[in-house]
Amino acid sequence: MIVPIIIGFVALVLILGAVGYAVQIYNQLVNVKKQTEQAWSNIDVLLKQRSDELPKIIDTVEQYMDYEQETLQQVIEARSKAQQADDPEQQAKADSELQNALGNLFALAEDYPDLKANESFQQLQDRISSIEEQISDRRELYNEAATNYNTLINQIPYVFVANQMSLSEKKLYEVDEADKQDIDVGDAFGNDKTKQTTKQNR
Repeated sequence: MIVPIIIGFVALVLILGAVGYAVQIYNQLVNVKKQTEQAWSNIDVLLKQRSDELPKIIDTVEQYMDYEQETLQQVIEARSKAQQADDPEQQAKADSELQNALGNLFALAEDYPDLKANESFQQLQDRISSIEEQISDRRELYNEAATNYNTLINQIPYVFVANQMSLSEKKLYEVDEADKQDIDVGDAFGNDKTKQTTKQNR
């Protein structure tokens, strides 16, 4: 009589332990998923801020650069692609195009002394440069969170619970090395040597 009770008790403890362990795994997966989503949300806020600033700088530049419509159009089209990007991979590609377009625009601005001296233009340059630096910093945080998430959902025993939760890997926010070498937006705003080099290479 006692043996069945003991067996039943042990079985109950094991079941409760297994359920508790599964709940712990579930909570860990939810936590890393939320961290990744929050990290991307932080980037998204900055992307929207940058998008709001670009029309202002385009309007300012148009007042001085009447013959540079092609360069302005490149910025406008790159901004549109960045707004339409659906995931970090697409966003990274769109950002590369936008940074290149902005780099060309600010390199051309060197040929317009009145534009360079415009206070609104200078403030917008500084604002966009600051946003780009913040995006770069938060991109690293997102990629770290996404890598931790991707690693966890592929590890045993997490992978079994992750499959039940229909969790899939997050794409990283990575700019191609070739694109990063083409133009550094921060340098384009504040480094005359870089600006001159960019103009020579156009």
